[in-house]
Amino acid sequence: MKAINKGDFNGFVDDLIEKDEREVVGVQSKSNKFAFDPLHKAEDLRLDYDVTILPPKKYFMPQRETLVEYNLEEGETTPVNQVVPRIIMGVHPYDLVAIEQMDKVFEDTHEDPNYLEKRRQSVLVGVNMVNASEYSFAHTMGTATTDSGYDIMLTDIGDRYAIEVGSSKGSDLLEQAGNAVDDIEPEEAKKVRDTLEALPEKFRDDPKFDPLELPTLLKEYYGNDEFWEENAEECLSCGTCNLVCPTCYCFDVKDVNDISLSEGERLRTWDGCMLEAFAEVAGDENFREEKASRYRHRYMRKGRYMYDRFGDIACVGCGRCSEQCLPDIADPVDVFNQMKEGTS
Repeated sequence: MKAINKGDFNGFVDDLIEKDEREVVGVQSKSNKFAFDPLHKAEDLRLDYDVTILPPKKYFMPQRETLVEYNLEEGETTPVNQVVPRIIMGVHPYDLVAIEQMDKVFEDTHEDPNYLEKRRQSVLVGVNMVNASEYSFAHTMGTATTDSGYDIMLTDIGDRYAIEVGSSKGSDLLEQAGNAVDDIEPEEAKKVRDTLEALPEKFRDDPKFDPLELPTLLKEYYGNDEFWEENAEECLSCGTCNLVCPTCYCFDVKDVNDISLSEGERLRTWDGCMLEAFAEVAGDENFREEKASRYRHRYMRKGRYMYDRFGDIACVGCGRCSEQCLPDIADPVDVFNQMKEGTS
């Protein structure tokens, strides 16, 4: 384990912004919210944030991206992958876990080159949390810390950052800091342990379930129509919970033709299972027309379907869905607690 003074770290980040060919992005303040955006100077980087509006998955799976360009007159079809090599600063552990889950999805069966090449061309600089959102239950989900998924992990230990290197990409990046990085002292290593051991105090203490109980609970509640109808009654079907979730990966694909109809592009855009049109198929049929069935599907997907497929609980406890839901009915803790209490 290494360490670097905070002043030297800022100088390191400024050097990366100025000299590295890759785009440097990081968490920045947006009024009273936080967001990942390109960095122009190190002093804008906020490593003490609670949660960002959108997860960093937007850099690997953009909200809107061109997959193919075509010209019908010339009979040409050209695959497109707009890859911007990046250094992404300040990724919390729960988002790192979510990215690892996304990697499995896009590597499975038919590899997705657009996603995977963006991942390969990115360096992830993680940071252990200083503050946690009031909605976050990452500790319950086991994602408040992680020992994988990062190239470099930072821990705030006062006037210095402790540094753990997780990959050769991280090691190469750290070399650019030069002599500013040195070996960590024993008392500093203890500060790291103390910081991580104190993390549970920062999170919600109201979850009553164990994450590994969720597949069984959801299986038992699948056919409880009354339960899902009551919980979904005030749902607006806006899809916000899908859009801010770090493990949601559904998308729509559409062709956009030029006005001449001779050329155009095939686009991929984010989609979500809570949207009314998500399950529409040919013949104007909709196999999840009722919002209660869409609401149920969201929870099944988080706590059961992905577990059956990959062994992952696809909720990392970030709390974004709870924070952004207008009618306040998207809180997984509330729903999972109800199921736990109903089976006790």
